[in-house]
Amino acid sequence: MLLVAFDLLDRQILDFTGALIGKVDDIELALDEDGAPHVTALLVGPQALGRRLGGRLGRWISGISGRLHPAANPDPLRIAWSLVANDPRADCVVRLSVRRELLTEPALEEWLREHVVARIPGGHVAGG
Repeated sequence: MLLVAFDLLDRQILDFTGALIGKVDDIELALDEDGAPHVTALLVGPQALGRRLGGRLGRWISGISGRLHPAANPDPLRIAWSLVANDPRADCVVRLSVRRELLTEPALEEWLREHVVARIPGGHVAGG
């Protein structure tokens, strides 16, 4: 039995090579034919975290992220559960079966890297 809050939320996500992708900010659930819930995706990013936290803090996180984001109504990064390679109950991180480059990079992270991080001395090498 997977305890979602304990086994998944806030765990770091690593790709196949061990590169950091982010952390599990929320999850996506679906019901199977028997009505039992199961995890279908991991959600990463401030929009997912803001929705999960709710209240004033959650609205603040989502609002700031939305103002900085280059697209209107941004969605969090969605990583299909089928890409999880390990049993998160047996490890302190979530390991994926694919390389980071095969995932869609969140537009906010791309924009921040190009417009903020790249202007910091030495920032051109940040993020690998």
